[in-house]
Amino acid sequence: MSKPLKATVNCDMGEGFSLYTIGDDEGLMKTIHLANVACGFHASDFSVMNKTVALAKSNNVLVGAHPSLPDLQGFGRREMAIEPDELESCFIYQVGALDGFLKRYGLPLNHIKPHGSVYGQTARSIDLARAVVGITKIFKSSAASPQGVAFMGLAGTAHQQAAEELGVPFIAEWFADLDYNDEGKLLITKKHDPVPIEVVRQRVTNLLRFHKVSTVGGKLLDIGANIAEVSICCHSDTPGAVEIAQAVKALVDESNKEAGYV
Repeated sequence: MSKPLKATVNCDMGEGFSLYTIGDDEGLMKTIHLANVACGFHASDFSVMNKTVALAKSNNVLVGAHPSLPDLQGFGRREMAIEPDELESCFIYQVGALDGFLKRYGLPLNHIKPHGSVYGQTARSIDLARAVVGITKIFKSSAASPQGVAFMGLAGTAHQQAAEELGVPFIAEWFADLDYNDEGKLLITKKHDPVPIEVVRQRVTNLLRFHKVSTVGGKLLDIGANIAEVSICCHSDTPGAVEIAQAVKALVDESNKEAGYV
């Protein structure tokens, strides 16, 4: 049997706007290792971004940028026809905004992770993937690691290919609260349905112990080649998000300890 995957827990955070709140950021921030902070184009604003970065610092959580297509109305979960150079500029604009708040609080930029529909678009298109992965090098001086800012994405897709081509650290991501079809494609939805805790636990166990991705058809697919570490995402807008994150974190901590990673 393969050694269990080393793992962290991440969550998309700061996705409120003005007086509106989505998710229990304070509860979730106590449970996760990495926070993907919204940068204003699908959610968030300058006040929410400031508050979220401050919250991450107080909980010793590493911060990554979570840029999106410019789609507040659709929460960034609607695809858009966009050229690589346009998307590059779109992401630089958003990551630059977050980087300013990180500098205010003396925090590094750990990674960049696309949000919603553009996550899927960049996973499928190598041209779009190269455009957004390359942005990490622009912000290298803000990185948490000497290797530079990492890119978080789907293993075995254009995300990983572009990162390897460009020499960018790659964080393989898997989703605890979303479904995968029998071909291994992530099923991105505009609104997230509730997921029973026991289903989440079984999915996480299959991933960590057996390196397998559970599908809607009951199949178990290999997560991909050259993957020894994974970050597990729990969305803040999934019903029961805090309970899901706590369950995932408990399994991750147990697995990492048993494997000797901590």
